[in-house]
Amino acid sequence: MTATATTPGIWRDVIGQPQTVAALQRAVSEPASMTHAWLFTGPPGSGRSVAARAFAGALLCPRGGCGQCRECRTALDGTHTDVDVLATEALSIGVAETRALVQLAGRAPSVGRYRVILVEDADRLTEQSGNALLKALEEPTPRTVWLLCAPSLEDVLITVRSRSRHVRLRTPPVAEVAALLQRRDGIDPGMATYAARAAQSHIGLAKRLATDEGARIRRRDTITMASRIRGVSDAVGAAADLLQIAEQERDRTLESRATKEKARLLETLGADPSARTQPPHIRAQINSLEKEQKTRATRFTRDMIDRALVDLMSVYRDALVLHAGTPVALVNEDARPIIEEVARAFSAEGLLLAIEEIATARERIGANGAPLLALEAMAVGLQLPR
Repeated sequence: MTATATTPGIWRDVIGQPQTVAALQRAVSEPASMTHAWLFTGPPGSGRSVAARAFAGALLCPRGGCGQCRECRTALDGTHTDVDVLATEALSIGVAETRALVQLAGRAPSVGRYRVILVEDADRLTEQSGNALLKALEEPTPRTVWLLCAPSLEDVLITVRSRSRHVRLRTPPVAEVAALLQRRDGIDPGMATYAARAAQSHIGLAKRLATDEGARIRRRDTITMASRIRGVSDAVGAAADLLQIAEQERDRTLESRATKEKARLLETLGADPSARTQPPHIRAQINSLEKEQKTRATRFTRDMIDRALVDLMSVYRDALVLHAGTPVALVNEDARPIIEEVARAFSAEGLLLAIEEIATARERIGANGAPLLALEAMAVGLQLPR
């Protein structure tokens, strides 16, 4: 039985998490089970923010999460007057942003039973911004609930996680992700299954693969790299290709948005967009916006590289499955010839070393290392044995 069959109403899109949903429903219906701070953790694409938004709606819904009323709908889309959402696109959450949330948390709810503060990237709290949040967690305001989301407990400052109730999400099954794409987005069953499997059950990425042919092409280009790195020159070229794929996706996604943001800013300030130079106070606003856009682009590029490395790692994972001869489904069944070629070229130990090379590159880039250097070092280690 799927999660969608047993968790109706506002929980219908929280798939593959029956125990988590049951615990959250119990907190909604039994005030004694409530606490002032919750920490949602789970792998990328597991639906952390979806579960947190559903919980917020259920807390505000007169019927405990019907999924149909105004409270449920506005909580889910982040427009409810008593739900404040921080979803940063920067590399970290600053002190000023955190203090603004703490001030909001001190206010009584406007219309609902609770004021809910949702931080979708709590792992991006710095030590300083975490300390700014700490006082609100140590001395909670009555009827204010904090919902924090992060990939794992270890990604969150210990002072913050020790004052929060932990909610752990798991990677949902491929079949349930495919069913969600069909029901919610009207995706063809065959495409939904392919996308869910290729995305390794990452719900957001699965939707993108199912609806964007360009994304499918870029993923295919990444997968084929595993079979064509035969020397150092190939490795250097593959690293450059990976970076280029990420940068092209960044430009395609963010350039038009940046242009619209600048035009909207100039309109708000009453500035002439055709003027060759702007007054100092307008230039300062433009510079601030461009700095924010540059930070967003840096994070987006790194996120895209990381996603490509996860796709590349799946090739060596699949090759290990073939080596072991176990009846486990391949992530890249549609690219089986490439998987078989890699499996023939590498020993099982070599495949494990290749996976370790990719994991090291992800760690280096995540620690603000130069992406191209990290990718080149990785690709050299992925050369097919002669």
